[in-house]
Amino acid sequence: MKKLLVANRGEIALRIMRSAREMGIMTVAVYSDADRNALHVRYADEAVHIGAAPSNQSYLVGDKIIEACRTTGAEAIHPGYGFLSENAAFARQVRDAGLILVGPSPEAMEIMGNKLSAKAAALKYNIPMVPGTEEAITNVAVAKLRASEVGFPILIKAAAGGGGKGMRIVDRVEDFEEQMALAVSEATSAFGDGSVFIERYVSSPRHIEIQILGDTHGNIVHLFERECSVQRRHQKVIEEAPSSILTTEIRNRMGKCAVDVGRSVNYTGAGTVEFIMDNDLNFYFLEMNTRLQVEHPVSELITGIDLVKEQINIAMGAAISFKQDDLEINGHAIELRVYAEDPANDFLPDIGTLQTYKTPKGPGVRVDDGFEQGMEIPIYYDPMIAKLITYGKDRTEAIDRMIRAIDEYQITGITTTLGFGKFVLQHDAFTSGMFDTHFVKKYFTPDVLNIQNDDEAEIAALMMAKLLSEGKKVAAPEAVAGEESNWIRNRKEF
Repeated sequence: MKKLLVANRGEIALRIMRSAREMGIMTVAVYSDADRNALHVRYADEAVHIGAAPSNQSYLVGDKIIEACRTTGAEAIHPGYGFLSENAAFARQVRDAGLILVGPSPEAMEIMGNKLSAKAAALKYNIPMVPGTEEAITNVAVAKLRASEVGFPILIKAAAGGGGKGMRIVDRVEDFEEQMALAVSEATSAFGDGSVFIERYVSSPRHIEIQILGDTHGNIVHLFERECSVQRRHQKVIEEAPSSILTTEIRNRMGKCAVDVGRSVNYTGAGTVEFIMDNDLNFYFLEMNTRLQVEHPVSELITGIDLVKEQINIAMGAAISFKQDDLEINGHAIELRVYAEDPANDFLPDIGTLQTYKTPKGPGVRVDDGFEQGMEIPIYYDPMIAKLITYGKDRTEAIDRMIRAIDEYQITGITTTLGFGKFVLQHDAFTSGMFDTHFVKKYFTPDVLNIQNDDEAEIAALMMAKLLSEGKKVAAPEAVAGEESNWIRNRKEF
């Protein structure tokens, strides 16, 4: 492979391009009107404009991606995550055009893209499943009876769903029909597919996923687990590897199950098998994501494996460069997704200009981002600014480094999730490892950020008073032209 087109934007486009450059592969960026001056456009060897800012006029238009390959001579496409990364029709389009897709086959995408067909595939290998229905609900009366047999509360889920859409928790049999109608309506609106099924509702679940890699030679390995239980709106905010609660025996069983799920569809490339775990550490298959995950850096840090390089090599027909027995867990890694969101306002997205943007540095700190100071956060795409990742010899050091990195990260002009991240990292439930997917609902309220901010201001005031009482001269910091003081900047942070 001599030239790779990256069909994505932002931090993931840059992350892929950097690995490709280390492999001696030239890269092609694609960009919309909103991303004309984006960092990934400047970093790539070539760049092709593919349309207006809305993604359905640019990054989601497969024909434009294929044409950009023809124009530049790119032989392969890496879709990153999001956009077209799990679109089986696009994968077929790439294959029919004689190009290489850095990812699994369209057939594997199709099966795993639907929760019901994914469950059917996994059942071939006796993967543990949450009790419920194994097919779409077609008869409401029969479904209601099955729900009563499974036991309330139950969960109605969209077969084609994701991100919490088309999902309803039902506590009583009397509410079943109404909630099912709502789930079907939402699933139809969001995915164009109203198929739903039911599962027993696991009330306090952990969300644990296993990273796998498969090649065209029949090899499939796992790279251990990631703990992804801190979520808002059913979407991950903080991830870590390894999980603080898994025993070696459970880790090995989950790893084997994940590999078997991959085998059920002859999986190639990087993929993630997701499980939920109950209070008794029983785990159940949830779904499979047929792409690189946002949180892949934590797996890279504890294993020393560059997942993007492995993806590219596998796409070129090479075998995985290591065996399962070669892998071991070294240290601990944590990732905080830094979103342009207001945690005090139900995590609603915030847009604006990055008036100040200075990333943290130092031992064990990695920042994957796609922005620089002065750039605007576009309204058209996911509001993630960066992924802040820390690594330490153990979980305590990784947490301490994350807190230090959050304090060093300077962003003004928009509201971010940095303060929320610090709250989580310092909470007893997180530090003890005794938390689940309801962490935000249980522990977070907007006022905790105000308390946190007030505490920091009080400490600063006490230090100032002490210096003045000792008769020491306190010099005001020199202001850089056009900048505010650090104190004002940090106050605005929250």
